[in-house]
Amino acid sequence: MTELPSRAEQEINRLLGLYPRGFDLSLERIARLLNDLGRPQDKLPPIIHIAGTNGKGSATAFCRALLEASGLAVHVHTSPHLVRWHERYRIGVKGGSGQLVSDEALYDALMAVEKANAGQPITVFELLTAVIFLLFSQSPADAVVIEVGLGGLYDATNVIQNPAVTLIMPVALDHQSWLGNTLAEIAVAKAGIIKQGCPVVIGRQEEHEALDVLVETAERRHSPYRLYGQDYLAFEENGRLVYQDDDGLMDLPLPALPGRHQFANAAAAIRAVKSAGFPLTQDAVATAMKTVSWPARLQRLRAGHLVDVAPTGAEIWLDGGHNPHGGRAVAEAMAGFEERDPRPLYLVTGMINTKDPKGYFDAFEGLAREVFTVGIRNSDAGLDPVALATDAAEAGLVAEPVGSTKEALQKIAALTRRGGPPPRILIGGSLYFAGTVLEDNGTIPQ
Repeated sequence: MTELPSRAEQEINRLLGLYPRGFDLSLERIARLLNDLGRPQDKLPPIIHIAGTNGKGSATAFCRALLEASGLAVHVHTSPHLVRWHERYRIGVKGGSGQLVSDEALYDALMAVEKANAGQPITVFELLTAVIFLLFSQSPADAVVIEVGLGGLYDATNVIQNPAVTLIMPVALDHQSWLGNTLAEIAVAKAGIIKQGCPVVIGRQEEHEALDVLVETAERRHSPYRLYGQDYLAFEENGRLVYQDDDGLMDLPLPALPGRHQFANAAAAIRAVKSAGFPLTQDAVATAMKTVSWPARLQRLRAGHLVDVAPTGAEIWLDGGHNPHGGRAVAEAMAGFEERDPRPLYLVTGMINTKDPKGYFDAFEGLAREVFTVGIRNSDAGLDPVALATDAAEAGLVAEPVGSTKEALQKIAALTRRGGPPPRILIGGSLYFAGTVLEDNGTIPQ
């Protein structure tokens, strides 16, 4: 039985019917609203502001883990949510793990924000951004971590004027209709959160075109910056993670988030937390590496309704990576798993129409045995499974459209019964799709 929307969710659904859902890239409306709310964004503890095309969610999770392992209370905003809107707002707890906002607190904040707006033109996502600052200003904390929603320059979170540190994760082609058609244009949007004189940490960049823009912006704004590969880095050695910066070396356990790409993400978070002025002990960093958690980012599904219909002994991974860069990262992780434990790899994929499906599937040519494509319910932007299967076929993969994730797993189970080892199954292609999978599996993020 589908759970009825909570009071806060009902209110958000009502707002979605009253105000535009799209993006209107400007800071004027959100600035006006926050002024009417008493400028809650100016009443927050030190802020770590994170932008980038890929890895910013993982970096956010690492920052949270590092700060909480140091005994600090940290408020965290992430976007998008996977299942429930409440996931976007995590309230810090001193000496413990932060908790998702209560339904009552979220409802009260929504009502306060709408009342302050007084019916003036605004988008839903600007209203929800105002909720971030209002909620976080109402509870004491030692730090705030805020993930940018879209872009940077004109993202509604960019009303932050004096971040403790700005962190820019890898920049790649994505959201071209909003941010520009070249890496340089997209990098300009991401670099928009860099503030005059405020510290900047630049994560590992694959393209010099993007890197040059980020460095030039930091230099122009006299913002001291730390660059991955030059000022800090991380690498694996003897099954351990070695982190290095100008303060020396740390010998650490490998991150709990799988995949080699997480080494650079972890390093960027460590450097960002330090640049924000928070001292980190090696013990705290080691604890953070072991405890960090981030749903739908190479998350192993071990139990649940969907797992029950999968082949016995199947290894099931869920990942929300959705663009060519994300596809390459998760394909590299799958290849690493295959090297250690050979199994046939099947993909169950759903994507939205703003992405590059073929670019995503290209990374799996010669690696995946078959792709089952699925629609994304409750989304007008979901790609038709038949069209998505065509994209996969153009990338050289065997592909079949199906009606649901459950049906895909049943088909894989039937194939497995014909013989051979239990399969490895990668479910993903979109965070929106990943959210429906977690909901159907009964493993909603907490």
